[in-house]
Formats: sequence, C-alpha cells, structure tokens
Amino acid sequence: MSAKSAIIKEVFAPHDEKMLGAVQVKRRTKKKIPFLATGGQGDYMTFICLSVTNKKPSHVSITKVKQFEGSSSFVKRSQWTIEQLRQVNGIDPNRDCPEFDLMFDNAFDQWVASSAGEKCTFVQILHHTCQRYSVERKPEFVNCQSKLLGGNSILHSAADSVTSAVQKASQALNERGERLGRAEEKTGDMMNSAQQFADTAHKLAMKHKS
Repeated sequence: MSAKSAIIKEVFAPHDEKMLGAVQVKRRTKKKIPFLATGGQGDYMTFICLSVTNKKPSHVSITKVKQFEGSSSFVKRSQWTIEQLRQVNGIDPNRDCPEFDLMFDNAFDQWVASSAGEKCTFVQILHHTCQRYSVERKPEFVNCQSKLLGGNSILHSAADSVTSAVQKASQALNERGERLGRAEEKTGDMMNSAQQFADTAHKLAMKHKS
C-alpha cells in the first residue's frame, strides 16, 4: 500500500473525509523544537494533505500528517480550515520548482516538496479547491505559474472562444443576408427593366401593325 493510500485509510476515512490531494514535504528551514516536544521519536516523513468532508455542508481542511521512523502508522499533527489559509507562495512563477510556502492565520511554513511535479499538482488542486469552496475570503496565490491557476481561466477562454465563434458566424450570416438582399434587389430591378422593355417593344410592335 502506498503512503497516500495508507493516509486515506488511517487518517481521513475514519472521519468520513475524502482526501483531495497530498504532497510529501520537508522544511526548507528547520525549526528549533525541544527534544521533549517531539517525543524523542527521531526522523519522520511529513505530508501536507487537502481533504473535504463527505457530509454537507462541505468543510475543507489542510492537514499536516507525519509518519515517525520505526512506525507504520500515520498521525495527524496539525490542521487548518481552508478559511484560515491566507497565502500560497509558489516561489518562482517562471519555472517548475519544488519549493512553496503556506501562510495561515496563526502559522507560516516554508516547504520543499519531494519533486517539482508533486508540488505543482498539489498547488493546482489547492487553487481549484479554494475557488470552489472558499466563500468569504479566498487565499492569495503569489509567484505561481499561470498553468497552475488556469482552471477557471481555461473555462473562460473556452467560453470566450465559443462566443467569438457565434458572433463571427452571426456576422457572416448577416453579411450573406445583406449580399442576398442586394442581389434580390438587383434581380428585381433587372426584372422590372426587362418588363418595361417588353412593354415598350410590345407597344412599338402594335404601333407598326396599325
């Protein structure tokens, strides 16, 4: 079983939560924590997880989960609601990089993910989740690549493209209609001229007969 599958089974499923995404991280700057505060449990793996409750109304949480050396189980260490998230800093908007920062109301953490790809996927899921579930105050996403924040913009671009296509088609039909209208007018004028010519010719023919 993968680490993420184990986290779902041990941490979120018992509380009727669905994990939306997770990223394995290490601190970029180590905090000085007293030995007793860690319980003397040595090295550990850390995951930042994003989850939502299955019951409505939905509640979204960001949870720090750890697995200590020598243990097969995962434990929840810290948790914040999505409303407490203030800022997501992607560090470099011009390239894929594994570093990112999370700022909450009462905490600030500087992380480096196990890979740039894993970090990018997590930020993308986090941004989409914030757009969907954050009602009162959405967090700020800074120094993030545009491709990671493109969920809504892609939809808007698609909608704009459809609107533009409809407008162009409508304009083309209007222009075609105008051309058809002008052609019909010309045809009508030609028919009138032909009729007048025929009437004149008929009158001349009758005059010559008499």
